[in-house]
Amino acid sequence: MSAAVGGVIEGSYYYKVIRKIADGGMGSVYEVEQHGAEGFVKLMALKTIIPHYTNNKEFVDMFIGEAKLVGNLVHPNIVQIYQLGRTNEGFFIAMEYIDGINLEQFLMRHYDLKRKIPLDIATFIVSRICRGLEYAHTKTDVLRRPLNIVHRDVSPKNILINTEGECKLTDFGIAKARNYMEQDEERVLMGKVEYMSPEQADYRITDARSDLFSLGIVYVELLTGNNGYVGADTNETLDRVKRAEIPDLVKERGDVPPEIVKIVNKALQKNPIQRYQSATNMVYDLEYQMYSRGYGPTIASFAKYAAELFPRHSFATSKHTPLNDDVRS
Repeated sequence: MSAAVGGVIEGSYYYKVIRKIADGGMGSVYEVEQHGAEGFVKLMALKTIIPHYTNNKEFVDMFIGEAKLVGNLVHPNIVQIYQLGRTNEGFFIAMEYIDGINLEQFLMRHYDLKRKIPLDIATFIVSRICRGLEYAHTKTDVLRRPLNIVHRDVSPKNILINTEGECKLTDFGIAKARNYMEQDEERVLMGKVEYMSPEQADYRITDARSDLFSLGIVYVELLTGNNGYVGADTNETLDRVKRAEIPDLVKERGDVPPEIVKIVNKALQKNPIQRYQSATNMVYDLEYQMYSRGYGPTIASFAKYAAELFPRHSFATSKHTPLNDDVRS
């Protein structure tokens, strides 16, 4: 990732690359410092397109589309995008830096320790992501027209947890919205198969209720340690998702109360009409379950729990790898 010279204007800034956080899919993510006037420095993340895909118009269009779609989504449970920029090597997205881990790592830590995730912690995580989805699903444009955003990739890798205990949904790379990627669903299968809704797996049109099904699967995994739909191969997993047989939570974990079983069963209904009709409905049940009897989990108590699992020196997503390149805008 080399330096790129842009127009020199008063108040211009540049990004100094600190380390590469991860490679995945069609992009790489870097931890960077944004340097501005008078010694201004801000820690951010920079997402770039892997060089192999920079000349692929479809991938580039999706990358640009993600930035435009998410740029105006400002919510504490969604990773914020600040800028879509361009260098000599291609486009980049400047976004909120999350000092922490993803939910997959959180799950694996419990697996390694042979510990169950506390019920209130599992519900808290799902409720925060549900709040983020509620915001995205109901977002409108400047003329107050619904954008009809559907994330389509709600999964543990796309849920981040920072050191302050905040849970944030990220990677809207395959999200659809009004007049954006609406026509691809009947011909292209995108997303992580084991977290798809039955309609998504069957190449049918999705709406907000599809994301709630995916979130229901994440909830099951947090409660039981198992996804519930993973088969021996992709075809078997697709078949299980399409059948949408609801996991027996009580059999998997005897201390799950009826209220949580009811929430999961409703989220995982095969027929979208029988599912939660909105994230607002689902998050009400989640928060009622947590707080109706008094004091429940908070960002602070969750941060303390996560810190006990991940001591500060290991609460990072990858090994520190210094790079010397700058990106100028």
